[in-house]
Amino acid sequence: MNDLLEGMNPVLEALRAGDRVSRIYLSRTAGNPRVRQLVELARTRGVPVEEVDRARLRSMSASRNPQGVVAEVRPYGYFALHDILQEACDSGQPPFLLVLDGVEDPQNLGAIIRTAECAGAHGVVIPRHGAARLSPAVARAAAGALEYVKVAQETNLARALDSLKEAGVYVVGTEAAASFLYTEVDLRGAVAVVVGGEERGIRRLVRERCDQLVRIPLAGRIGSLNAGVACGIVAYEVVRQRSFQGAVP
Repeated sequence: MNDLLEGMNPVLEALRAGDRVSRIYLSRTAGNPRVRQLVELARTRGVPVEEVDRARLRSMSASRNPQGVVAEVRPYGYFALHDILQEACDSGQPPFLLVLDGVEDPQNLGAIIRTAECAGAHGVVIPRHGAARLSPAVARAAAGALEYVKVAQETNLARALDSLKEAGVYVVGTEAAASFLYTEVDLRGAVAVVVGGEERGIRRLVRERCDQLVRIPLAGRIGSLNAGVACGIVAYEVVRQRSFQGAVP
């Protein structure tokens, strides 16, 4: 059964990235350059476009704000951890992964996938249980990035980290009580950044698999950052360090 994907960016990127889109529903009142771009791209891909009234489009939309477009798409598939490592090997770059231990909010998961794509991460790893899964809501929050980021779903996250370490990946977890700042650790090599869930943080068994724990300094009264924000901060420290040759500034 197909999923319903909504929003201009997610649908455009789904069209650009492959053949998952089977039909597009477009509001009769929608009319701007991006709509014309979408229609032209759908035509070149051989995807039928059906104009419908706004009320029908809203009834199809989970958010009730589909930005004038809803598409029928094949559900997103997961990749094996090996596939993500192989992509890094093929690219000639050291592997860079984001590992999410129990992120339950689809908006957070989508935002992290968007960060992963923008930061050049090779993939995202999530647990099979107790966490958000790939869904139209995640795709909408990712604003098209889900078309380009490989996501692995692992039954045992601790065991997955063992596999990464055996492959030479340095595992860095975020922890409020860690001794080192995230800027004090060398992140230029093969690295997996582990971020915990919104409420409980990184679980004990996962934390014990980390080679290094790091913290993000907090100057205010709130004791923790949103999971997506924390992930973005450390991910872009990886980007910053990899942009320099030699010693880390």
